[in-house]
Amino acid sequence: MSDINKPAHQKELFGHPIGLYVLFFTEMWERFSYYGMRALLVLYMTAKTMQANGQSGLGWLEGEALALYGWYTMLVYLMSIPGGFIADRYIGQKKAVLIGAILLTAGHGVLAIDAIWAYYTGLGLVILGVGMLKPNISTMVGGLYKQNDIRRDKGFSVFYVGINLGSFLASLSVGLVAKFYGWHAGFGLAGIGMLLGLIVYIYGQRYLVHVGNEPTPEDKSNDISIATLMSQLLKSPIHLGIVGLIIAYAIYAGFTYAGADNWGYTALYIVIALVTGIMMMIYKNLNGQVEKDRYVVLLLSLLIVIVFWGCFEQMGGLMNLYAEQKTNRDLFGWEVPSAWFQSANPGFIILFAVFVANIWAKRKLKGKEAGSLFKMATGVIIMGIGFIYMVFASMEYEANGSSAMYWLVLAYLFHTIGELCLSPVSLSFFTKLAPARYMALMMGVYWAATGLGNKVAGVIGENASKAGELNIFGGLFIFAVTFGILVILLMKPLKRLTHGAEDKETIIHDDETEGFELSNH
Repeated sequence: MSDINKPAHQKELFGHPIGLYVLFFTEMWERFSYYGMRALLVLYMTAKTMQANGQSGLGWLEGEALALYGWYTMLVYLMSIPGGFIADRYIGQKKAVLIGAILLTAGHGVLAIDAIWAYYTGLGLVILGVGMLKPNISTMVGGLYKQNDIRRDKGFSVFYVGINLGSFLASLSVGLVAKFYGWHAGFGLAGIGMLLGLIVYIYGQRYLVHVGNEPTPEDKSNDISIATLMSQLLKSPIHLGIVGLIIAYAIYAGFTYAGADNWGYTALYIVIALVTGIMMMIYKNLNGQVEKDRYVVLLLSLLIVIVFWGCFEQMGGLMNLYAEQKTNRDLFGWEVPSAWFQSANPGFIILFAVFVANIWAKRKLKGKEAGSLFKMATGVIIMGIGFIYMVFASMEYEANGSSAMYWLVLAYLFHTIGELCLSPVSLSFFTKLAPARYMALMMGVYWAATGLGNKVAGVIGENASKAGELNIFGGLFIFAVTFGILVILLMKPLKRLTHGAEDKETIIHDDETEGFELSNH
């Protein structure tokens, strides 16, 4: 059958289903809206209530702004858990993405209104929208291809280009609009981007009729119920006691901690306690020593993820403020918008993704260490080295009252190289180690760890005003490099615990796409 006579969802463009390009542009505009708003978030909160150019910010202290930034970015990832669950269990990925896109469009639109109620309402809608869209649109990309279709990896590579292209364009355009027309014009431009993504998605529904549909009764019966694990927890006095102690401490902390977000931490501790209980019950239910050993390594990989994002996400918080307040941004007599520095990360990803992945591929061909744990540890080290440039920037600021832009660019370069070593690998490694019957649940735990890393980043940023940026950046450099080296030193025993989970992997030689992986953060 010729392509002309095929149903819309079977038609192809450049060797891939047209549905891939529908999802590509939907995700590109979603990332445009999210990263465009994220580039302005901390800057807007810390801007004076009335500035010389007529713009008005919220006038918050840096610690307050970074605290909210940490809560916000954490909740964006945590909402991926219920978002994925609702789609898998009830409405399917296609409807979930549509709902998410509508919520995001509304959220960014509300953020364009210059009022404090609109600010909080907009952030809440964006959190819910990303939670519905983010975990489900990637699932739909996979659903476009049959199980053994060799085009699947290439399709994801094309899709991830959209993620980083949207991020890159947003940081440039939204930052420029905010500089000349005000914060809320910048937020509004992010909303226009999401509206375009929503229009593309609705228009392209005829190309997606076969993916992301509502789950069948058989699909639901294959799920491991959280309720089942919780009922097992209630029957285990030791495990229940551990969870109970954490919850009791959380409630005590809510009454005694100082600060407006004390009950926020209480809720966070309770969530961590319940997740801890579920993780313990999963370990208890595992079959055989091989599964249990791999599970231990899986937990360590979660720790690596938390450490990495806890350091890396200074990019949108503390380092964003540093670009605004302490960096000499004069370029031939024109002041570079501070939000533009947020484009360095996606720009470097687009430039270096293939290069970095091919380096790992060549190492593996030569028989050198190129396992996932080694890549992840190396990523943490390289990312940590990036902070040494922020140390140099802080020293220059203390000496001269400002620091050069190239320090920030170099820091972002190393952070991005580190991300390319860790981000494409960590989720894949996680799926290799997680027990198959708990896979959906463990994916939620993975995103929860990513969200917790974002909250850690906010907490670190909060303390910069007390500890000093030089100490914070220096501490992150020492900690990240030391942590990565420690993981490498433990590599041999950790690899034994994986029981050859990666031993059967081979490199497929394809000049077009060898090692072509992009971050999906």
